[in-house]
Amino acid sequence: QVQLVESGGGLVQAGGSLRLSCTASGSMFSINSMGWYRQGPGKKRDVVARIFSGGGTDYAVSVKGRFTISRDNAKNTVHLQMNSLKPEDTAVYYCNFNGRRGILSVLADYWGQGTQVTVSS
Repeated sequence: QVQLVESGGGLVQAGGSLRLSCTASGSMFSINSMGWYRQGPGKKRDVVARIFSGGGTDYAVSVKGRFTISRDNAKNTVHLQMNSLKPEDTAVYYCNFNGRRGILSVLADYWGQGTQVTVSS
């Protein structure tokens, strides 16, 4: 079974930085993408950043230039460096892996438990 474990959330003042990390335990045959999503109070879960198997990335418009996603394939780990944080970045951040557990497995999404990021003004 694949489990994603996140770390690095917390409370920070506006303008500060945080680094989130997520590591997958359990083997995966292939990973199509790794990413971070967030869900603010009363809002739906939205993509923040993704990194694809070929190395390409995409970011939500609201975080471009402030957040950077990176990965360590050997460790099945993805990071999100968040700089110049704003109060509107406050949310629960979820790690996501999209991939296959085995050669015959269907493509599936795996989620972390979520980590709270709070940015004070």
